[in-house]
Amino acid sequence: MPKRVDHTERRTEIAEALLRVAARRGLHAVGMRDVAAEAGVSLRLVQYYFETKEKLLLYGLQHLAERFGQRATARLQDAGPRPGPRAMIEAMLTAALPTDEESRTFHLVYTSYAILSVTDRALADQPFIHNPDAAESALTQLLRQAQESELLQPGVDVELEAVGLLALSAGLGTSILVGQRGPESAAAVLDHCLNRVFRD
Repeated sequence: MPKRVDHTERRTEIAEALLRVAARRGLHAVGMRDVAAEAGVSLRLVQYYFETKEKLLLYGLQHLAERFGQRATARLQDAGPRPGPRAMIEAMLTAALPTDEESRTFHLVYTSYAILSVTDRALADQPFIHNPDAAESALTQLLRQAQESELLQPGVDVELEAVGLLALSAGLGTSILVGQRGPESAAAVLDHCLNRVFRD
């Protein structure tokens, strides 16, 4: 009896191979043949599942988003059974910092996707490129909850703070990636900025 193939698992394995190659060489330099070699399968099999490099990239983008969602959820669970708004915000902002191999891959490949989307219409139209809007909305909501509970400093504009904190987190992630600062330094900067927003 022939072995049944789990197509979802096979597609996931190929997407993981794409992310590994992209993390080593940069997304722009990745070809379908490279991904096939990394996954230990034939080029024909990669083409069977994805047909074109563009479709492979789009699937990889979706897979990357799912992995980040799982990472952020795990960070929130680590914050305790009933984390307050600040703990939840810290979990959100630190989830994407490249502090280990997985988060380094996320930050590097996500940034590569964002840069490619500037000139690639198909990538630019993907929902994941607009996820910063979703993150901004979630962060604004958490800050608003904190404000309603009188946990914030007086006069805080929660929408502007959400934008600023997300931009800060992204910039700190890049500074870690290029070796400008370490994760501890980045965490200290985030903590300092949150101290200016939250009451003692």
